[in-house]
Amino acid sequence: MKNTQNIFKILLPIILGGGILYWMYRGFDFQSIRHILTDEMDWTWMLLSFPFGILAQAFRGWRWHQTLEPMDEHPRKSVTLNAVFLSYAASLAIPRIGEFTRCGILKRWEGISFAKALGTVVTERAVDTLMVILYSGLILLFELSTFGTFFKKTGTSVDHILSNFSLTGWLVTGICCIAVLLLLHILLGRLSIYNKVRMTLHSIWEGVLSLKGVKNLPLYLLFSIGIWVMYFLHFYLTFFCFDFTKTLGIGCALVCFVVGNFAVIVPTPNGAGPWHFAVKTMLILYGVADEQALYFVLIVHTIQTLLVVALGIWAWIRLSFTTYQIPHSTDNN
Repeated sequence: MKNTQNIFKILLPIILGGGILYWMYRGFDFQSIRHILTDEMDWTWMLLSFPFGILAQAFRGWRWHQTLEPMDEHPRKSVTLNAVFLSYAASLAIPRIGEFTRCGILKRWEGISFAKALGTVVTERAVDTLMVILYSGLILLFELSTFGTFFKKTGTSVDHILSNFSLTGWLVTGICCIAVLLLLHILLGRLSIYNKVRMTLHSIWEGVLSLKGVKNLPLYLLFSIGIWVMYFLHFYLTFFCFDFTKTLGIGCALVCFVVGNFAVIVPTPNGAGPWHFAVKTMLILYGVADEQALYFVLIVHTIQTLLVVALGIWAWIRLSFTTYQIPHSTDNN
């Protein structure tokens, strides 16, 4: 029964993401992608976006190192950095497994308690959630005028949009909502398991409280802000790769970035499917043709996913040549 549940957890995100992508790209001429990649796309901007994507993960690794220090845990920075790189690649295979992957790497290479490391990841998620809520609210607030101008010029109303929303569109939206609820159910189930183990819960709580002891709090906050600034620049620079998006402006990129961030809450590999659907919808709202929006989301998401894979392979190679550190603590949970 347990194996069946595990298989279901792995297959559901893949089926969900694949189903959405199939619906979006049914009848799509994939041969035309080659022409876009070789003749119309400006690869300079795509290459310029790569360092920002790498820095976003690097900032996360360096910030994570800070939260471990108050617990008298001092892993090598190279190990924490490679653990983060590999965790993102692992999540492409099984969504949300990355958090456990990087904690396992620290336990194996540095002898750090898995539960303590997981507690610091919980801290990270709390900080990141707060950051996302704050910048999303501000961006959407500033862009309300853009939406109003669009509706006024086109004569479009919310009722008109809803009336043109196809049955399949409603179905996809409903499936995404159900997937989010299933994810919450799974997370709550895992939480109940931790509640049964007193020592593990204590270690997790110790990790959560570690933020109070961060030595350089301004640097921690700088990393926290920098992570999302780097993610945005990694995304925004891709707008200049295509003639049909380079003139849209930073406001459009910010809105697409926010909507895309919320879309990846749906548990699919790297947000595949929900991210494509959400960003494509926003691009169309800003006047991009349907086919061009499909080109954009497919090319950008694929290339950025390949970057995550490349970083994961690099991290795996580096860790393979990294010696294990003798645990300095008797706590090997």
